[in-house]
Amino acid sequence: MESVPYETLSELLSSFDAEALHLEMRDAYGTAAELPHLAKWLAGEPDDTEWLKPWFDKVRTGVQAGKVFKRARVISEPVSDYQRWVLNDSHHFVEAGEDIRWVPRSRVSTVALPGNDFWLFDNQTVVFLIFAGNGLVVDRQKTGDRAAIELCRSAFDAVWELSIPDSEYKTN
Repeated sequence: MESVPYETLSELLSSFDAEALHLEMRDAYGTAAELPHLAKWLAGEPDDTEWLKPWFDKVRTGVQAGKVFKRARVISEPVSDYQRWVLNDSHHFVEAGEDIRWVPRSRVSTVALPGNDFWLFDNQTVVFLIFAGNGLVVDRQKTGDRAAIELCRSAFDAVWELSIPDSEYKTN
């Protein structure tokens, strides 16, 4: 595997041919871009999604070109504050063209999952996202290894099969 900068992942998110699959398995993240917005939400302060516009534009452009973006989120229930915050605005991601599904962790007990979140592009390239305990990304590892691709594809498909569409998922 090769460590790659964020720019490599960003380029793959624009240059893939047909399908980008994203599996998220953490209950909380702490990206530098998200933390100020999460803090506002936790404090009950108004916030907007303007900071997400570049992502929404990327997804819309891709979908208009016939590309597919799928995201499955494996979550513990009751959900964390972070996931409640994400659920609050997830409809914006769906409106941009992402197919987002939620999967209660209790449903995936018998699914073989990779050790890290990942993006899988066109069944050709996997980028694993390596996080610190506080949720910050510390590395991105890219590979075209067939075994890694097959594991990720199998895991994603199994999780997707157990998932609940964004519009139907309700927190406990």
